[in-house]
Amino acid sequence: MVHTDDVAWFQAYFDWGGLLAQGVLEPLHRGEAVHFTPPAWAPNGKEGAITVPAGLEAVWVEGTGVIRRELAPWIDASIYVQGDLDVQERRLVERDGDSPAIRDHIASWLQEELPFLLAEQPWQRATIVLNGTSQLTHDPSIEVVIAS
Repeated sequence: MVHTDDVAWFQAYFDWGGLLAQGVLEPLHRGEAVHFTPPAWAPNGKEGAITVPAGLEAVWVEGTGVIRRELAPWIDASIYVQGDLDVQERRLVERDGDSPAIRDHIASWLQEELPFLLAEQPWQRATIVLNGTSQLTHDPSIEVVIAS
């Protein structure tokens, strides 16, 4: 699993597609292992690298912004999880705490996320679209709600 938050760490919220393509997706498509240290890591005190062994049949790349035109040549299948903004914000606050810094982060994120989503419309290119904040009665441990 590759997390786009790792690629994007100390980058602009959505201006990291080239880094993901060059550092991770292109080597994987050549059948090579990945050992990629994004350029912002060392100057900001983060050690290590994103590593993926060679020869895997599938690699999951998760995160908002993966399903974009720029990365289409390297994405074989995709799942877009639609979520209601108020539910997503509540989940972020539950995970990260409710502070002015978190609220500022959410506001800054949305200033870039909403125009990105409107421009890219990832749900149009996704292999599958899931409803991540469904109000339908279902058992999330064994069922998913698929948008039609």
